[in-house]
Amino acid sequence: MTIHEFQQLIRDKYYATDSARGAPGTYLWFVEEVGELAHAIANRERGKLDRANLEEEFADVLAWLATLANICDVDLTKVLHDKYIKDGGPEGFKS
Repeated sequence: MTIHEFQQLIRDKYYATDSARGAPGTYLWFVEEVGELAHAIANRERGKLDRANLEEEFADVLAWLATLANICDVDLTKVLHDKYIKDGGPEGFKS
């Protein structure tokens, strides 16, 4: 599945509900999912890995990000290409 296909899948399944909630409310859901991912990663670092939960939280964060992109009319494939592929991508890195 491509990023475009995934974003379209999320749009097809959830756009009506998500757009009615709006970007601010949806962003709160996204942040909550990021927090759950942080908790799963912390558990991994403490030696309490729950692999299924970790994987589920990664999937949830990606789905909510796609939802926000849909509400804000952002094509993730395009913006990823423009930032990370076009013209060789950005220089440098964050440490």
